[in-house]
Amino acid sequence: MSLLTVSRRRFLQAGAAVGLAPLLPWVGEARAADLTVGFIYVGPRDDFGYNQSHALAAAALKDMAGITIIEEENVAESDVVAKTMESMIQLDGAGLLFPTSFGYYKPFVLAAAEVNPEVQFRHCGGLWSESDPKNAGSYFGYIGQAQYLSGIVAAHQTKSKKLGFVAAKPIPQVLLNVNSFALGARSVDPSITVQVIFTGDWSMPVKEAEAVNALVDQGIDVITCHVDGPKVLVQTAAGRGCFVTGYHTSQAELAPDHYLTGAEWNWAPIYKTFIDAAQAGTPLPNFVRGGLEQGYVKTSPYGAMVGEAARKQADAVKAEMMKGGFSVIKGPLKDNKGTEKVAAGSAFVETAIELESMDYLVEGVVGSTS
Repeated sequence: MSLLTVSRRRFLQAGAAVGLAPLLPWVGEARAADLTVGFIYVGPRDDFGYNQSHALAAAALKDMAGITIIEEENVAESDVVAKTMESMIQLDGAGLLFPTSFGYYKPFVLAAAEVNPEVQFRHCGGLWSESDPKNAGSYFGYIGQAQYLSGIVAAHQTKSKKLGFVAAKPIPQVLLNVNSFALGARSVDPSITVQVIFTGDWSMPVKEAEAVNALVDQGIDVITCHVDGPKVLVQTAAGRGCFVTGYHTSQAELAPDHYLTGAEWNWAPIYKTFIDAAQAGTPLPNFVRGGLEQGYVKTSPYGAMVGEAARKQADAVKAEMMKGGFSVIKGPLKDNKGTEKVAAGSAFVETAIELESMDYLVEGVVGSTS
């Protein structure tokens, strides 16, 4: 255990009743020469999932000149993250913070930004608006594109025509992934269905394993997910002889005979954009989004079991996505209750902010958001 870790923990304990204090003057002076960048993860950085995807990006940036990277893992979506951010600012002199989990943004990141105007905060997935502090912001990737491609591959692999999706919470970003996967699969075969099970939280390995077993017991033969750490899920599915498409990072090494492909993040280019701006003393963008074309998301290499027809179709669609303006969500489109959501002839390109307010499951998805 490092002295820094001990000091931070003591600081957090001592500051439990203090709240978010403004920066001390000496912190700003220390930061003038170099930039300390803080990464905060809700789970372990080696989770084969969401947190690992950010940790890999942080590791890729450590050789940048003038940069000191600090990290804190297993930080809850509660006032614990407020104390962690305060610690990084006060003890480490952090001038740029990346709190990465969905539940950090409101109220914790916004509150921290208000009282620390000289520190920059950029959050993963939040919807920054003009009324939010100008030293705050958000970034995200159009990973629904990669999920759509995974759906195409899964559709070619399935024999039962029944796919499964294990998800944490029915928030817009998750629903967009479920729907994108289903629409990709149904672009190959409209008779395919996708059964979704929501576990209730980002990391619940026991419930995730139970969900996989329940899906396989229904005859589902390809499963994907949107949970923080897919390790147990992937291994459970493979153990039941079920194929998987991964999420966040590659889980191929966990199930080499059953891993088809996956939807992966590539956060390093986004982080470098923010760090370059901070080092140059230029304004940091408040709202950053990008997909395959920008290199913010990518697909896992195909497993050996993926056939030529699946590869050709997925590669052809991916090539169209790389040109920009590809529509995953387009009409005519109904939700799974029969209500029209997108009229014929209409479409939402991936840049449409409306997609980040999605509150429905599309036709062909078996399940409910409530």
